[in-house]
Amino acid sequence: MENRIFEILRTVKYPGFSRDIVSFGLVKSVDEGDGHPVVKMALTTADPQMGETIRLLCEEALRGTGIPATVLMETQAPPQPGTVPVPQPIEGVQRVIAIGSGKGGVGKSTVSTQLALAFARAGKKVGICDCDVYGPSLSQMFGCHERPLADEQERIVPVECNGNIKLLSMGMLLDDAAPAAMRGPMVTRIMQQFLRHTAWAPLDVLILDLPPGTNDIHLTIAQTVVVDGAIIVTTPQEIALLDARKAAGFFEKTNIPILGIVENMSYFECPGDGKRYDIFGSGGGEREATRLNTRLLAQIPIEIPVREAGDTGLPLAADSTARQAFDRLASCLQK
Repeated sequence: MENRIFEILRTVKYPGFSRDIVSFGLVKSVDEGDGHPVVKMALTTADPQMGETIRLLCEEALRGTGIPATVLMETQAPPQPGTVPVPQPIEGVQRVIAIGSGKGGVGKSTVSTQLALAFARAGKKVGICDCDVYGPSLSQMFGCHERPLADEQERIVPVECNGNIKLLSMGMLLDDAAPAAMRGPMVTRIMQQFLRHTAWAPLDVLILDLPPGTNDIHLTIAQTVVVDGAIIVTTPQEIALLDARKAAGFFEKTNIPILGIVENMSYFECPGDGKRYDIFGSGGGEREATRLNTRLLAQIPIEIPVREAGDTGLPLAADSTARQAFDRLASCLQK
């Protein structure tokens, strides 16, 4: 019955447009009830009569096919110019964690990928969204190149990979060599679709792998969804910490709690003699955590298997020092 109702509602055009009301995302749910379905819809419009017009059109279309459904329309006015959008939770997602760095090259996507795998090993239902529209890499890092499909409600369905982790990345929608040549407004709409019009539920945790810097994508996320906390990824040297501070400043200004700092590429342990080398210096992550009054969550070593895992999409071996560090990080974030 539910699928049949959606088919019928796809024949109802939004007044003045050639697109139907389902593709516009107006239909929120269908409750089949006891033989008398109830369709719940929501509309943001400055025209108070538009909601009633669409509701009557839907009821007429359903009655015309012999389905005595009730259509409930929730109408709200759009935000006034100059007002700040109110972020909303993602239905069915218990916790949203953003991972940022303020710059590229510090291994932020590696941390995001390996943390997602660590959560999955701990028995959590995990999703990860590649928010870097211009330079997506997570589909490669997970070895997952399937194209996502859409469900009956026209929502994007993430692809499940590597221990049933739900993944969505622009890299799944583009050819390997195709650039994402888009202006800001288009990127904003894509990001809103990835977050608000994707079938993420049910999840214990959704990881947002943010792009470098602090730009339109970061603002869109902060204004669109409730982010429970952010992790800042840095390497130990001062030049990386400078940009990490910018990321911290952004999270503070947008009222996103900082969960702590992950110091990536913290050290290299020589396989031959076990000697430790601080290639990028030492102590930077701990000093920055103290300055920000937050925690140093983890120090992740440089390991060849980590690079190989990122290239092949294969998980780290159980005896990997880096994997053990990521497992401890996941455990720390559950407390």
